[in-house]
Amino acid sequence: MTEVKRDCLYYRGDIPCKPHKKEGVHCSNCTYYTARAKRILIIKLGAIGDVIRTTPLLTRLRSEYPHAEIVWLTDFPDVIPSDVDRVYTVDTKSIEILRQTPFDIVYSLDKDREACAIANTVSAKAKHGFILDDGFCYPADKKAEHKWLTGLFDDINRENKKSYPFEIFEMCGFEYHGEEYIVELSETRGWDLPGQGPVIGLNTGCGARWTTRLWPEKHWADLSSRLITAGYRVVLLGGRQEDGTNTRIAEETGAIYPGYFPLPVFFSLVDQCDLVVTAVSMAFHVALGLGKKVVLFNNIFNPREFELFGRGTIIQPEMPCLGCFRGTCDKECMSRITSGRVFDAVKALQKTHKTG
Repeated sequence: MTEVKRDCLYYRGDIPCKPHKKEGVHCSNCTYYTARAKRILIIKLGAIGDVIRTTPLLTRLRSEYPHAEIVWLTDFPDVIPSDVDRVYTVDTKSIEILRQTPFDIVYSLDKDREACAIANTVSAKAKHGFILDDGFCYPADKKAEHKWLTGLFDDINRENKKSYPFEIFEMCGFEYHGEEYIVELSETRGWDLPGQGPVIGLNTGCGARWTTRLWPEKHWADLSSRLITAGYRVVLLGGRQEDGTNTRIAEETGAIYPGYFPLPVFFSLVDQCDLVVTAVSMAFHVALGLGKKVVLFNNIFNPREFELFGRGTIIQPEMPCLGCFRGTCDKECMSRITSGRVFDAVKALQKTHKTG
């Protein structure tokens, strides 16, 4: 029988491996053979911004286990870096495959019960993060206790001094050394934005879950006008939900609004920006992952959870109830942040920081 090295990192089982397709080699005479050291599963389903800010873990895993097969289960396969060997989405076929695949390590990094239940059913020598216990999320080991407790008690969350990447690394048993997000561009559209001067992206939305993060439309319009008058090119960013807002601001101020796009095209548009002004949102994480400077609005979260990699500044309303984690509120704290304050922050960040 023809020799088949099933423990090779290139082995696929049902289709030819890359070395064979490239050079026609067989296992018996292949110089590309690399024995798989470990098989690792990352369970990180969503939200999309949280998936992006979990990608620094890949850098450490490739360093610690250079010949490991890394598998990722997610709701957002489009943002998983190409360095991952296999990407699965949550469906019946994928879950059955994972259940029948033995892993050395499972990193279960979501607290929702669906992800925890999947972690329970997968076979692994070691599990870190969260599992399902008595029908609810529970730490798989002591390393996940801190992250678990910050999700249960608002006061503990407010006192937390660890960034999100720090906590993820901690759950997985590593020290965090500033590894950055990994965001890859698959769209190379030429935008040819009109005008000259630095490009400032204004991401006017924040999603539907925590609308308390929204900055008033009139403030966005005023900021846009200030920036344009000062010689910046302003590009309005957002999705379908922000289309009306961005259209009105563009008509009022002359800002550039190309429209809303699928994720790969949106990423490409963000990449045209030198700096992005945004609330806590997907666009915030995308901008950081693309090495952009960021002016970040925050009101309801603990600001220490955000790793800005030295390229950003956080602006918060002057309120005693910061970090309330509320999805709705009648205090309208975000309206207290003036466009002049944000404009000054943009100028200062542009002057003192270079894009990474």
